[in-house]
Formats: sequence, C-alpha cells, structure tokens
Amino acid sequence: MKETPLTEIHKQLGAKMASFAGYNMPIQFEGINVEHEAVRNRVGVFDVSHMGEFLIYGDHALDLVQKVTTNDAAKLKVGSIQYSCMLNDATGIVDDLLVYRKSQNSYMLVVNASNIEKDWKWIKSKNNFKAGMLNLSDQTALLAIQGPDAVEVLQELTPVDLATIPYYSFKTGTIAGIPDVIISNTGYTGAGGFELYIQNNDVAYIWKQLFNVGEKYGIKPIGLGARDTLRLEMGYCLYGNDIDDSTSPLEAGLGWITKFTKDFTSALSLGAQKRLGISKKLVGFEMMERGIPRHGYDIVDGSENVIGRVTSGTQSPTLKIAIGMGYVKKEFSEPGTEIFIKIRDHKVKACVRKIPFITTTLK
Repeated sequence: MKETPLTEIHKQLGAKMASFAGYNMPIQFEGINVEHEAVRNRVGVFDVSHMGEFLIYGDHALDLVQKVTTNDAAKLKVGSIQYSCMLNDATGIVDDLLVYRKSQNSYMLVVNASNIEKDWKWIKSKNNFKAGMLNLSDQTALLAIQGPDAVEVLQELTPVDLATIPYYSFKTGTIAGIPDVIISNTGYTGAGGFELYIQNNDVAYIWKQLFNVGEKYGIKPIGLGARDTLRLEMGYCLYGNDIDDSTSPLEAGLGWITKFTKDFTSALSLGAQKRLGISKKLVGFEMMERGIPRHGYDIVDGSENVIGRVTSGTQSPTLKIAIGMGYVKKEFSEPGTEIFIKIRDHKVKACVRKIPFITTTLK
C-alpha cells in the first residue's frame, strides 16, 4: 500500500485507516456524521494526495487534450479549470477528470487515484501529436479545504485575494510562506472551499498551519467516509461506482461535458448513441421506507422485475433519510417515479428524485 506524506499525522490523530485505491487513507477521525456536519457548517480539511496529476505540455498539448477528453479545452483561458471525461473506444468512461490550463501550451490533468496507471497508458496511446507528458502524481500532495468558513481560514495564510478566484478557476501563490502553491476553486462537497496542490515536502507544514489558524473556526480533519456522504448529497459521480468503463457520459447525465463541435475518442459512436437514444439512465432516489441502499443492490419495479442497480447509497446526515443513485431503464427515470430497492430479499419503496438532493447556500 502506498502512503501520502500525511499518513503518520493521520495516525497520530487517531484516524481509522483503510486501503483505498492502493493507498493507506483516513476513512474517518471522529466519525462520519460529525465530520460531515463540520464541512457543511464550518470547515474541514481532506488529505486527497492520492489523486493523480499529469502535465501535458508543448506546441501540441491542446491537440492531445482535445483528443482524449470530451469537453472543449480550447475554451479554457489560462487560470481556468474544466470538468471533463475520457472515453474508451466503446463510449465507456475511462475516467472523469479536471483539466487546468496552466499556460498557453501546458495543461494539468487531475485524475482519480485508482486510475493513474490506466489513464497514463491511455493518454500515451493517443499521443500521436508527440506532446510532452509528465506524471507529477508521486511528487504532488493535495489538500481540500472545504466548508463555508474555508475562505476565512485560508485567507489568513495567503496574500492572494481568494475572492479573485472564481468557481472553476485557480491561481498560483504563496501559502503559509510556501511559494508556488496552486490554489483552485472546484470542490467535491457542495460546501465551497479551495484545493491546494503542494510539493510533498511542504504539505505537513501547511497542514499544521491550517489547523493553527483554523482552530477558532472549529476546523476538523475529514476522512473519505464524509467525503462520500457529502458528494452523494450533491449527486456527484464517483468513478468505479456511478461511472466506469461500461457507462457512457450520456447515460450518466454528463452530456453537458461532451462537445460534439470537436473531435475526440469515440465521438462518432457517442453521437450515434445521442441520436438513437439511451436505454438506461443514472438517477437519484430517496428511500420512502426504512433501509439503506448499497452499491450493487437490484432496483426493481412493483412486480419485482429488475430494472436497474444501485451505484451509490447512504444515510444522508443532512436530510436524515437514506438516499442513493443508480441506473434504471429510461422509462423509470422521471422524478417522482416509484421504484423499489431489493434489500435482503425484500423490496423497499423508493422514489426517483432530481439531484442534487440538497441545496447549499454558500457564503
């Protein structure tokens, strides 16, 4: 198992550690509900240094990025970020990722930890443009400071005016005296905040400084357990659960990041799928009866015919009800449709809901 530069700090804090994407990661510190509430209402810090970072550079950097991603990276200005995905040759999702335009001819791709090796090989196989490629994953740490008080905490540590970094934008600046830190505004929680891309040697110091200045705000370390409940309340996809090599972006509700105004891998096949229509669709649902939906559970109709499967599910700490996401036959995808989840051989009533499940009010 790999470790992040903060593993020993997590252990000292009493974190429950477990293997995730090949890394020894903190799943929870005080408890998922406590940590979830801290991010929704105050501020928390995630160690997500297991994520992968690739630098694509040179005169043909944009050509390669355009070929392997579905969104139109040509629209990115320097300092802007784009959510996108990469497709295999059968319209399945190789990975979902963020594309950062660092300069006129350089882009940083931020990929999921479980897919670092797979993604690198895939991009390399499509690099007929001879663009430069550099894997920065092993030397880059990543912290996510999330919550309504994240701006106040982070602003005490940087001369960069955080108010000048709009959503899905970034700047490079000094944090706690450490230069050349990428400060980005994306988020995976719906609670607002920033991400810091830091050299491994500097991340422990910045972590400590964040907790020093954040103490008066009630800052807490947050594990991957609460990261999952937070993202699910927002209806954000998790690779390996809600999207994978067998699901297309149209089926997953990600048509908005597929731009047919340019060429990309599987564009023709995906265009045909768009014209012909999809047979299944990713939906959100809430449980109308007691029961927790789990990944892999069957979704059935009133006659117990299988109509889909659960991809993610949890007890929502905010709503105090069980919620989930899953693929269903298209005719069962309208909000308000009654469906059932098979839990231990019992069909438990649920209702399709429009996502996100909650509406957050950011400062």
